[in-house]
Amino acid sequence: MKGTLAVVGLGPGSAELTTPAVSRALAEATDLVGYTTYLDRVPLAANGQRRHASDNRVEIERARHALTLAAEGNKVVIVSSGDPGVFAMAAAVFEALEGGPSAWRVLDIRIEPGVSAMLAAAAHAGAPLGGDFCAISLSDNLKAWATIVRRLEAAAYGDFVIALYNPASRARPHQLGDALAVLRGLKAHDTPVVFVRAAGTSDVTMRIERLGWADPAHADMRTLVLIGSSRTRVIKCGGAMRWVYTPRSERDMP
Repeated sequence: MKGTLAVVGLGPGSAELTTPAVSRALAEATDLVGYTTYLDRVPLAANGQRRHASDNRVEIERARHALTLAAEGNKVVIVSSGDPGVFAMAAAVFEALEGGPSAWRVLDIRIEPGVSAMLAAAAHAGAPLGGDFCAISLSDNLKAWATIVRRLEAAAYGDFVIALYNPASRARPHQLGDALAVLRGLKAHDTPVVFVRAAGTSDVTMRIERLGWADPAHADMRTLVLIGSSRTRVIKCGGAMRWVYTPRSERDMP
């Protein structure tokens, strides 16, 4: 049997946001490979499916293991949260493929997209990504903090809306505060900042603050932080309801 490898994104949380193509790949797999927390989100199959769980800091090793299983003739699926191509396993697979044996290069490999946390968070807030935007991970596990700062500065100078992934953890609780300090030196202090926690789940919560006074304590690893551009607006509706959007046009607005 010829082996296959699919790299899939489960979406941000709710099963309703997992695409039919991803669900089909999961159901047909002989082997599921992934970070333990994400594998726990996948219903157990009745076909004797094998699960290969690992820690979240061994991405290349996980990718090599999956490629090896596929080369042995198995139907392998690597599970990511959100979209597998956004700060997730698709890049690790291709990095392993590039440095691996030539037999891996003839495997049937496909990437099945998913709804990213960034898109789920933006939908909950309204349309903050309506104009040009970028995404930056604040994790310095795989890159230097100086690189992150340089990219934050470039995004601020370009006046992009910025989606911040991995804003805080127990190992680096200070980095969101440091990132906000960088942006306060380059952007207006009344720039909208949106904290969306558990986007795409029934536990979702949202806070809208302003850059000059945004409190980094409102974020954890389940939070997506959206920093507006100079064009981003907040519309106040009835009660506490507010929508955030960034217009696509540079024309003057009311």
